[in-house]
Amino acid sequence: MKFDKKYITGRFSAIVIGALLVCVLIIWKALYTATVDRDKWMQVAAISVSDTMVMKPIRGNILSADGQLMASSLPDYKLYIDFLSGIDRKDSIDSNGKRVSRTYDAKQLEEKDSVWMSSMDTICSGLARICPRYTQEEYRAHLTKGLKERKRYWEVCPHMVLNYIQYNDIMKLPIFNYKNRYRSGLTIVERNNRNKPFGSLAKRTLGEMFGAKDSARSGLELAYDSLLRGVPGKKHHKKVLSKYLDIIDQEPVDGYDLVSTIDVGMQDICESALRQKLQELDATMGVVVLMEVKTGDVKAIVNLQRYDDGNYYEARNYALASLMEPGSTFKTASIMVGIDDGYIKVTDWVETGNGVCNMYGALMKDHNWATRGGYGTIDVPHVLMFSSNIGVSKLIDKYYHDQPEKFVSGLRRIGIGTPLGLPFDGAADPRIRMPHKDRRGGYKQSDNWSATALPWMSIGYETQIPPISTVAFYNAIANNGKMVRPRFVKGIEKNGELVEEFPVEVIKNSICKRSTLKDIQTILQRVVCDKEGLGKKAGNPYFHVSGKTGTAQVSNGSGYKGGKNEHLVSFCGYYPSEDPKYSCIVAIRHSYYVASGGGQAGVVFSKIAQRVYSKNVTTNLKLAQDSTAIFVPDVKASYNKDYKNVLTSLGIKHGNMENAPTTNDVMEVPDVRGLGARDAVYELASRGLKVRSRGCGVVTKQSITAGAKLEPGQTILIELN
Repeated sequence: MKFDKKYITGRFSAIVIGALLVCVLIIWKALYTATVDRDKWMQVAAISVSDTMVMKPIRGNILSADGQLMASSLPDYKLYIDFLSGIDRKDSIDSNGKRVSRTYDAKQLEEKDSVWMSSMDTICSGLARICPRYTQEEYRAHLTKGLKERKRYWEVCPHMVLNYIQYNDIMKLPIFNYKNRYRSGLTIVERNNRNKPFGSLAKRTLGEMFGAKDSARSGLELAYDSLLRGVPGKKHHKKVLSKYLDIIDQEPVDGYDLVSTIDVGMQDICESALRQKLQELDATMGVVVLMEVKTGDVKAIVNLQRYDDGNYYEARNYALASLMEPGSTFKTASIMVGIDDGYIKVTDWVETGNGVCNMYGALMKDHNWATRGGYGTIDVPHVLMFSSNIGVSKLIDKYYHDQPEKFVSGLRRIGIGTPLGLPFDGAADPRIRMPHKDRRGGYKQSDNWSATALPWMSIGYETQIPPISTVAFYNAIANNGKMVRPRFVKGIEKNGELVEEFPVEVIKNSICKRSTLKDIQTILQRVVCDKEGLGKKAGNPYFHVSGKTGTAQVSNGSGYKGGKNEHLVSFCGYYPSEDPKYSCIVAIRHSYYVASGGGQAGVVFSKIAQRVYSKNVTTNLKLAQDSTAIFVPDVKASYNKDYKNVLTSLGIKHGNMENAPTTNDVMEVPDVRGLGARDAVYELASRGLKVRSRGCGVVTKQSITAGAKLEPGQTILIELN
């Protein structure tokens, strides 16, 4: 066959021209995209980048001072089932493009029902075993309802959050163990839960998170959020050999662990002692702050508030955020300013009369004016020992009436009015009004300063101070005048290694003159240790305590005289007096008919002080015994086998106790006070009595007196504490 060269040349030319046109179009399109459509495609690129998934870091733990876990992040889960997942569907569309109806493949629905019903017994029995909140029949009814109604987002375990162990066990059950989640219809919602192993202990100080969100809300969680949170990582999906793989672009950096100053044992001691007193007084709220003198470490902080159910919970950090009129604990600061300024001497005397004094038209009263008719003429130490309102206000008004601004400056100088600069959101600073003179020599009307302001300020009214500031001031007295900032965090750790230690911060090297400090320290010890001191109930037979009582009437919003009266009773001090280790404040707000700082808050202080002090006392009996000494503990009658086990483990020789005498005659009700619950019940039940118990610990009371004639079948109530 003979080819026409002209024809071939024409086709070749057309192909070449076409290829050139395509190249031109590609170049034109590239230029158009790079110029005209640049913004559009940059937005697309940004969307692609935003598809990158964030890898959450593990939030750091909060540890106690001795390394115990107080707050930790643990995952929890909620599981949902789509009973229509994996079923083919067909939609009917109208002329407007809207869906009119949807139908599902009947055969596939029947197969799905068959699979579920054949596995229902195994699934429900497994759920009842793993999550025993519901029975097997209740799980069956719940899942069957979801299956029949073709629910798309049906909760597997209603109203329940699963821990990691429960989640893993459920994932081993039929249908849930399908690798293809689309086939099973399972949706897993993983949340980051903040767990507190010690429950409510120091709850408000540790802080809260916003539910399942990794967002701090309050307390240490919020104050040190940047350290605890860590740094998120990034990853993206990439298709490799027909499979999508997670490619990590940036590894997440887990948060630091926070080492707090809180001591779990001391926290428990403080909370238990305060809660018991609050219940006894039916009080509104109570606060305890326990500090280490030298370092300012807050070893325990308790904030309890009564709710409508009558129970007490940590609701608000009153110790840091609540501005309170401190009452008589403030008198120490007033007298300190007067002594430090050289106006007042401890040898001075003041006339308090019959306990009632007219101060510029307002009556000021001492607490004993109605019962004892006042204190008469007393010296400065007794002014604080008796907590005389008239004594303090007369002394301060005598020297500062014409220069109240000097008195207020003195309060700020000694530290009671110094802002502490705590890292907590909502922490309050002390509010002590400063009067300012106008051009005519009087005081500005905007300051709301009157002739009665100074006398009442000197005894703790017309000022607002959070409890943490009061205890920081008394801590400075205990610390030889050095005021340190209360410390809540000692340092941060990473993988168990201390990365950074937060130093002790000194606010004031000396709050007053050395001579002033010695005078105040002596007086505060007499307040508690002297028989005449109102703070004697805060004392202890094993060591000396120093401190000051406080009782203040609390305004309830309708003035001090309107409505139901409430009082804020408090005691703030430190111990041991000679070499202080701890300072502590106890404040209780209540409407009980009797208000006594020493008799109510002081009792709590004493209980805390003794229990905390005993934690650090260790005695080696071998150092106190001689070669002939024999130490045998007192043993009450009950389980002889238990006695033998205990005495043998202690290495104490014992004889045959099978026939050991009982505490009482068998026909009399035995005395079980001092026994534990088990031993007490044994003693009583073995004699035919029916036993009811209340509380925990050792028996402190029994409803039938020991020695009474025993009548089998009687019911006896024992109270334990």
